[in-house]
Amino acid sequence: MPEVTIRYFAAARAAAGESTATAQAGSLKELVDTVSADRPELARVLGICSFLVDGDRADLDTPLDDGALVDALPPFAGG
Repeated sequence: MPEVTIRYFAAARAAAGESTATAQAGSLKELVDTVSADRPELARVLGICSFLVDGDRADLDTPLDDGALVDALPPFAGG
């Protein structure tokens, strides 16, 4: 199973209580499920996030390679 790193931004960082984490996951959905297990607030925030995998937009079906870098980007507001 690939080992990947997820970086949390804004509300995702606040919900996770950390800026990065590593986990083993074969797809983006597996990663989200793994890092948010028993963490309902993080699961809620990740449910509304957009994701980048190695800089490219990704959806939950995106497969992950060993060493992938995933960015979790919640909706941003501002003017």
